[in-house]
Amino acid sequence: MALHALYFVLFLFIYLGTLLGNILIIFVSSMDCRLQIPMYYLLSNLSLMDICYTTTTLPQILTSLLLKCPTISFPSCVAQQYFFLSLAASESSLLATMAYDRYVAICFPLNYVTIMNKEACIKMTFAAWIIGCIYGVVHTANTFRLPFCGSKILNHFFCDIPPLLKISCIDTYFNEVTIFVVGGFLMLGCFLLIFGSYMRILSSVLSIPKGHGREKAFSTCVSHLIVVLLFYGSGSFMYMRPKSNRLADKEWLLSIFYTSITPLLNPLIYSLRNKDIQEALLKQINRRMLQR
Repeated sequence: MALHALYFVLFLFIYLGTLLGNILIIFVSSMDCRLQIPMYYLLSNLSLMDICYTTTTLPQILTSLLLKCPTISFPSCVAQQYFFLSLAASESSLLATMAYDRYVAICFPLNYVTIMNKEACIKMTFAAWIIGCIYGVVHTANTFRLPFCGSKILNHFFCDIPPLLKISCIDTYFNEVTIFVVGGFLMLGCFLLIFGSYMRILSSVLSIPKGHGREKAFSTCVSHLIVVLLFYGSGSFMYMRPKSNRLADKEWLLSIFYTSITPLLNPLIYSLRNKDIQEALLKQINRRMLQR
């Protein structure tokens, strides 16, 4: 009883914190004219993805803990997996787009407005969402074509691919290969774009004389790199690592990090390290207080 209550409070805190932090970023970015630039447009989309991303899993967990009935219907399981995988792939693609945005801003500042114009940003963001939709369809269809028999109990807190493969009646080798090939192609492509962008960024930043924007450039890039490492590191370890019986019963613990903790930390990382967002937030707070 006490343990259930503790888990409920913990996940409720994580969910509300994620919603509040990401909604604040979207609100501030849309209300402050100084933040009407590509970087914050992409950041707002990342926040929207994080809100949707956590909403696919945490409300179901909270309901199960509250009602003490950890069940989910088959259609809900299919929908949950599709949206979860779609949003994860979309976020992966968007992080690569954000790396490219920083590369253009730092390495080609005079051409930044031309290259990263409004139309280009919309197309890149739209492409990230579409890639996620395709990715979700491929893996969801591939998973639920399998027959499931025997135990219907998942040793997990949402309908993820690995626990579903374990309760299938047939060999899942094809599914596992698909995860490595399709998932690896997406993650490798995004990683190479991010890695290449930051190698060029590092080279350009080191050539900037001290006191001429070097610290701001480093600060912005470090924030993005932290988010990338948290997202890719935890996700890759979960899906791309070799099978291990020792970790088989602990997969749900690994999943908590990239499904719940990372979206919670994203707005904290960006807002705490970003003076523009801090100033814009204070400006909005002061304006609301004066209106009263």
